Amino acid sequence: QVQLVESGGGLVQPGGSLRLSCAASGIAFNSYPMGWYRQPPGKQRELVARILSDGTTNYADSVKGRFTISRDNAKSTVFLQMNSLRLEDTAVYYCNAYSPYDRKNYWGQGTQVTVSL
Repeated sequence: QVQLVESGGGLVQPGGSLRLSCAASGIAFNSYPMGWYRQPPGKQRELVARILSDGTTNYADSVKGRFTISRDNAKSTVFLQMNSLRLEDTAVYYCNAYSPYDRKNYWGQGTQVTVSL
């Protein structure tokens, strides 16, 4: 059974930082591309950042230079370091694992990030 458990969300002021974590179980973590998506209020879910099994990363233009995705294969955990947070970063953030075997997407339950004065 695949489980993705996010943590680290919360309330922060503009310009602040948060670090999200996603602990995975039930998958061969080392071989899975992992990603962070977010869904702002009233909007569709969008890709924030992705990291492949070889460590290659890509980011949405809106977060380049501010967010960093990383993974610790020994701990089956993916991280999202978010710096210089803006009001528009407010969203529910979801961890994603993409199976290279059956092409299924797995999702965490989401963690709320609120950037507010």
